[in-house]
Amino acid sequence: MSTGPAAEPRPFVPRIDDADVADLRARLARTRWPEEATEPGDGQGLRLETVQALVERWRTTYDWSRLATRLASVPQLVTEIDGLGIHAVHVRSSRPDAVPLLLTHGWPSTCFEFLDLVPLLTEPASGPAFHLVAPSLPGYGWSERPASAGWGIERTADAWAVLMARLGYDRFLAHGGDWGAVVGTALARRHPDRVAGLHLTLPMSAASAEDRAGASASERRGLDREAEYRRTGSGYAQIQRTRPQTIGYALVDSPAGLCAWLAEKLLAWSGRGPDGGSLLSDDAVLDVVSVYWLTATGASAARLYREVDWRAQAAPVDVPTGCSIFPDEIIRPPRSAVARQYRRLCSWRELDRGGHFPAVEVPDLLAAELRAFGGTVAALEGSPVNGQANSCEEGVRWRSIVR
Repeated sequence: MSTGPAAEPRPFVPRIDDADVADLRARLARTRWPEEATEPGDGQGLRLETVQALVERWRTTYDWSRLATRLASVPQLVTEIDGLGIHAVHVRSSRPDAVPLLLTHGWPSTCFEFLDLVPLLTEPASGPAFHLVAPSLPGYGWSERPASAGWGIERTADAWAVLMARLGYDRFLAHGGDWGAVVGTALARRHPDRVAGLHLTLPMSAASAEDRAGASASERRGLDREAEYRRTGSGYAQIQRTRPQTIGYALVDSPAGLCAWLAEKLLAWSGRGPDGGSLLSDDAVLDVVSVYWLTATGASAARLYREVDWRAQAAPVDVPTGCSIFPDEIIRPPRSAVARQYRRLCSWRELDRGGHFPAVEVPDLLAAELRAFGGTVAALEGSPVNGQANSCEEGVRWRSIVR
């Protein structure tokens, strides 16, 4: 663990340099475009017209002052943990009964995806309130980029445990989707005395033949969506796992290339509106792309795919766990598979809208889910775990979480 002045959390405010914006616009103006795909639709990747429209908005009418204001709208800090500078959003509630909640983002995203949740969770009109901590993963956003291999899931989870202790939170709830779900799961597995409850929007539990055979209609749709994702949409993960440095040259040097690489997944994985379009606005997409560009983290973020040991991620978890399942999520295992891995699964709720980025797409729904899960943890009584999917008795009482 790092000690000394660098370990002391220090206030931080992201800044956008006018020179960086001017350089970006000049680069975008010189984009050399490929020809249109030889097949209709997005089967070969985002259509040329889609990327050109995003790039043109980014170059001309995208509001950088709005982004700067948004990025600086919440308290933030930097602190050195295990030799690496870690950036995090940290917003405390005014409520004396508020509970610490750790929020971990994924790829392609940033810790700022949780901004719309801040007022809904720190100062709710009713129900549990939370102190929020949302760190940037190592090599993402304003966290430092690792200079050597080894910053995988377990090391990150351990760093989060240090971060929460450093902020004065001995016991807390954790939430995540995508990498956030993987890191949160490792955190709960490695530090069960610290994690009072784990909330996931993307549990990645392996489904058996029996799970598939007994799947409900909605679970079968989820399994079909996952199969299609793995068949036609997962090539990016193989590239980032095997050759992150090679793709990194394009992602750090070419803003149009970065925009296409990230926007394809942001748009494909998001929930659908009534018109069939993405629940993410163009500006929501460009906000994410802009942070990756400004921090030059396209390559360093991709390296996390090379660091993960998936065999270790299948181990069971024994802290109270809740899952909120959004209909357009890319990976959606049956409940029976999840309950086998998360052995204190105490909450399973299926929502009617939203996808991979619910904090941005449907923040009201996700905030309600987190408050409901907080209430579930608060109501726990001490009795032995019986191993059933609805079992979540651990003897953790709400007041024991509060500092």
